[in-house]
Amino acid sequence: MTAQRQLSDPPAGELKLDAYLPYRLSVASNAVSQLIARAYEDRFGLNIPQWRLICVLAEDGGLTQGAIVARTGIDKVTVSRAAQGLANRRLIARSDHHADGRSHVLALTVQGAQLHAEVAPLALAYEAALIAGLSPDEVALLKRLLGRLQGAADALSGGAVKG
Repeated sequence: MTAQRQLSDPPAGELKLDAYLPYRLSVASNAVSQLIARAYEDRFGLNIPQWRLICVLAEDGGLTQGAIVARTGIDKVTVSRAAQGLANRRLIARSDHHADGRSHVLALTVQGAQLHAEVAPLALAYEAALIAGLSPDEVALLKRLLGRLQGAADALSGGAVKG
């Protein structure tokens, strides 16, 4: 059964927002993001897109903005703004892309790598606090289910990532 066919045969019943999984996922995601965003903003002057960009560059090395969009699902404008803010603070540097003269490669500077090393333990501590009430098996299951939901959403959207 294709994704389109599944959409043409909706389940019977009344929509109850608090029982609607996409709503619950969004509310939970927003709550977690806002909690962490306050800590990053207050202590490090970073917003969530900037922190995600720093993390991706720390993990993957230098990337183009297009590669960052593909990796994170964040839209181009948000990535561009985050990159500009980080470049202004000298946390990332831009260099010419060797194969594409219209593109630039973004990479962490020494200061950016130091900031990542400082913030990463805080991020891991927040994650540990958030999952403290779950068993390791539940955490593993949650990660698998989230991956499957993301895959289903990608399939329903034709594989196009929306930020």
